[in-house]
Amino acid sequence: MNRTIISTEKAPAAVGPYSQAVKTEQFVFTSGQIGINPLTGQLRMGIEEQTHQVIANLSAVLSAAGSGMERIVKTTIFLTDIAEFSTVNAIYAGAFAGEPPARSTVQVAALPLGALVEIEAVALTS
Repeated sequence: MNRTIISTEKAPAAVGPYSQAVKTEQFVFTSGQIGINPLTGQLRMGIEEQTHQVIANLSAVLSAAGSGMERIVKTTIFLTDIAEFSTVNAIYAGAFAGEPPARSTVQVAALPLGALVEIEAVALTS
């Protein structure tokens, strides 16, 4: 199986020893995206701003892989506070026209750099 490492300056650089995404013949597997603005390198403030940025970062990585948000088949959302579920859910819903992908949402003790939300995805290649 062939695999291609995906990297774009339109999303934040990895904060550890991993790739933004890996593309195979059928799928794109993204690393978790947090709410870092790729232009400033700074984490956005607040759950709403971070969630919007996470979705923008995810979209940028998928685009660099030749895929897109409409091709996502599964996401996992990590929240540091499950009480923010409805806020994140409302913003997330706006990212998917029509039929949304399968999804899991879990609360975690902490996320890198103090992020409040992280989303990873598996998408079909185009």
